[in-house]
Amino acid sequence: MMKNIFRKISILSLVLVVLGVSSCKKLLTQEPKNSTYQEVFWRTSADAKSAIAGNYALLRDAFTDKENRYYMYGDAIAKNYFTMQYNGDGLEGIQNGDFTFQYNLNTLGNYTKYYKSIAMSNIALANIAKMTDEQLKDAENPAQFKRDMLGQAYFLRALSYFAVVRVWGDAPIVTEAYDDPISAPELPRSTKVQVMKQIEDDCHKAYELLTWSYSNSADAKVTANRGSVYALLAHLYLWRATMTDVKTSTPIMADVNSADTTINALISKGGYRNNIITPNDAAKYKETFIGRSSEGIFEFNMSENTLEGSTSNIGTRFLNGTYINNYPNEGRFFVVPRYLSDNFGADTTDIRYKEGFALRGSAKPITVKYANVLYRNPGQKLEPYLSNNMIIFRLSDMQLLKAEIALYKGDAATATTIINGFRTRHSANAVLIPAGESVEDVMDEYITERNKELFLEGHLFYDLLRTRKYGQQVDWLTTDRFGREGFYFPVDPALFRQNPNLKQTTYWLGRV
Repeated sequence: MMKNIFRKISILSLVLVVLGVSSCKKLLTQEPKNSTYQEVFWRTSADAKSAIAGNYALLRDAFTDKENRYYMYGDAIAKNYFTMQYNGDGLEGIQNGDFTFQYNLNTLGNYTKYYKSIAMSNIALANIAKMTDEQLKDAENPAQFKRDMLGQAYFLRALSYFAVVRVWGDAPIVTEAYDDPISAPELPRSTKVQVMKQIEDDCHKAYELLTWSYSNSADAKVTANRGSVYALLAHLYLWRATMTDVKTSTPIMADVNSADTTINALISKGGYRNNIITPNDAAKYKETFIGRSSEGIFEFNMSENTLEGSTSNIGTRFLNGTYINNYPNEGRFFVVPRYLSDNFGADTTDIRYKEGFALRGSAKPITVKYANVLYRNPGQKLEPYLSNNMIIFRLSDMQLLKAEIALYKGDAATATTIINGFRTRHSANAVLIPAGESVEDVMDEYITERNKELFLEGHLFYDLLRTRKYGQQVDWLTTDRFGREGFYFPVDPALFRQNPNLKQTTYWLGRV
């Protein structure tokens, strides 16, 4: 598998290709290089910036590819959050737990794009590490510049592997850059424990190299800093705490404690602030999802300010002609009415309900969380692009994870306080959790609050797996199937046909 990937993306051709799809300001705005020879590429700070810009572009492409696969894995698969109407590809099959439709196997089951990003990280790490101060003299502070570039490469590799381990579990680990693609090994799948250790190690290296601040404000939120690293680590620790052994519901407390310490440091040192403070802040709600808000920690740039708006943003799959000129009356995706009734009930004053959804009383509600439509031909309202960043980590997510940590520690009171805090700042008529509720009951309320706060942000299915609350939303995932790790995706057969050392995901042996 790895040899095939490296054949497709030789080192310098990879650098050149990705430069053409990345145009963010400052770090993410770099001119493509004309040279196809490695010996004339890694010569200046601009070369290093170009490589890292390309790395961001590759990983963003992996996340947004195939109907925005980040949301397919993290939200759509749970079925009772939103539904997809048939459009000829069979994508909606994943909502019934059948991942074997040919389209799904060849797209969602194929992790090649993540490994392209991993390969770019490896290339950048190997080559930037060898660059001298003389080569980097055009940077304001060559030593810190070098550390920053290396730190971002480690972060992007860690985030790539985290995406892979949550979807496939066991996965090949490659950490070397291969000058000769033919020499790249055909690697077997390492265990999920080994993959998670690799992510942790990369995060620690990234943290040591990066800082809490940004050398340029234009890079804030859309490139990595220490806050980005700690947000990823927090999620990693909680995933490892509960998903290392799915036969037990008892979390690994060392990882729970590590997540707790990590989030505390992030909140105290990161300088992040909630966008919504009181129910009077409704007008600020959508600012969070346009991007670069006060509570953003890490997001992929998809802004029209840098001409990186999207015609295939997840939001466009819900929006209709009311929101985008010349669009049809219905989108392909709809919010499941049950999601609104189960999570908001009669509380129609909640900001997230009022500002996040439209057609709320209909059979086919839609989300307008991502609806910042800009026209490149504004006079005629033509060439519409959604200018909404892809939010990966933000402060509210971290604050809610603190409630999950408290519940794993048996502290229902602290979790209750956190959840009630979210409810009171979003709604004047909030229904609060009474004091004295059990850990189990508060965990139910916690999932409800995550559902409301993080709808369509790529987290909800993973929340259900971690907390063992999947039975509330995912009717195809039985206890038996969960115990056999039937929530992981199969590997596209094309990959292990090319690499005899690969093996199919255990649950899907004989099914694919």
